[in-house]
Amino acid sequence: MHCATTLPQSPLVLLATTRYKASMNAAQPEHSVDAASTVAAATTTLAEEPASDDVATRQSGFDIQLRTLTWSDPFRWLAMGWTDLRRAPVISLFYGAVFVVMGWAIAKVFEHAPPYTLALSGGFLLVGPFLCLGIYRISQRLGWGETPGFADSIFAWEAKIGQLGIFGFVLLVLEMLWARSTLVVFAVTFDGMPDFKGSLLALLDPENLAFIISWAALGALFAGLIFAFTVVSMPMILDRKTDAITAALTSFRLVLTQPGVMLLWGLIIAASTFLAMLPGFLGLLIVGPVIGHASWHAYRSAVVEESIPLGR
Repeated sequence: MHCATTLPQSPLVLLATTRYKASMNAAQPEHSVDAASTVAAATTTLAEEPASDDVATRQSGFDIQLRTLTWSDPFRWLAMGWTDLRRAPVISLFYGAVFVVMGWAIAKVFEHAPPYTLALSGGFLLVGPFLCLGIYRISQRLGWGETPGFADSIFAWEAKIGQLGIFGFVLLVLEMLWARSTLVVFAVTFDGMPDFKGSLLALLDPENLAFIISWAALGALFAGLIFAFTVVSMPMILDRKTDAITAALTSFRLVLTQPGVMLLWGLIIAASTFLAMLPGFLGLLIVGPVIGHASWHAYRSAVVEESIPLGR
């Protein structure tokens, strides 16, 4: 049984219903046109809108422009690094003290437990990028005309933790390959796995000239690779919204396209660090921060700035 009933409709009701339907049918095309126009306009607007900052400004490692450097630039970077140290001495010397303690730790481990020296060095290699990022933050703030803060410097890595993790892992792999290759050279030369103290003392023995040349060449190869991929990549990661691969490729391009100046800069870093380690690592108290600040200025001098500063 159906509960609904049908009521008879009067002529007036029928007339009103007919006019209403006619008006709706007449208005329907207009609504359709308006909807179509709205969709088309929205599509055009989205097409004409610029991409977001992340997409619009992100470039590959082969597209980022590099400046032409001169032979005097590395010395200018050192002077600017010294200036930054003098402008922010307390924070800078804190990092220098950390470098000194790290040197002492490696020396103590080598003295009492030589086999663990490489493992500790690998750990420091992972910590190093975080420390360097703090020094770069100081120079960055000074360049902006701001006063650098201790907490801001210490935690500069927080916003870049993902890319730094990738970069640290790559450095660790290179360090492990370097260590393994060195062990092979030691083992082949001395007919067995090396005793670290005895093998390193053998570096001073003229009879082991072939070993010394092989060891030095191997070290130069891996040190050159690490330098090439890191010389401007770390400050670039801090300064821009970029990924670790792009930063590393940009750094590698800089070394390949301007090998002379960058080789000079690498030799300055190596010689300064070596001399700073001689007086019980105490020289790192000053040399470490100066090299860190100078590396920031090397990046700023070599890599063309973005049109929109994204790191700030």
